Amino acid sequence: MTDPLIRAVDAIQIPVPDLAQALAFYRDRLGHPLRWRTETTAGLGLPDAATELVLTTERPQLEPNLLVESADDAARTFEAAGGTIEVAPFDIPVGRVTVVRDPFGNPLVLLDLSKGRYTTDEEGAVTGIE
Repeated sequence: MTDPLIRAVDAIQIPVPDLAQALAFYRDRLGHPLRWRTETTAGLGLPDAATELVLTTERPQLEPNLLVESADDAARTFEAAGGTIEVAPFDIPVGRVTVVRDPFGNPLVLLDLSKGRYTTDEEGAVTGIE
């Protein structure tokens, strides 16, 4: 490869049992601004990075979400390099995502933003994709 596969850390996904309680802690007490929100997930900003803290009630484990050009190409490249594909690439509202595991047992979420980024209203609720 001439270019690195992973382009940036898109988000650190943090599992929480209750989104309202998690927002009270991370947003209200720790000061991380709300960027976007759905019923089960909320993206919070970090002041010195484009990376987000993503609070979610949907997945049970802490996960790094790594940005790639193409989730499909990244899955093939990762597997050819000796990793495994845990979850084949699939569509998400903003692009495509795959879950891979490196040879050391670490799960990684690789995603692309091929469909855009969330647009939100004044309160951070997702209103669409741009």
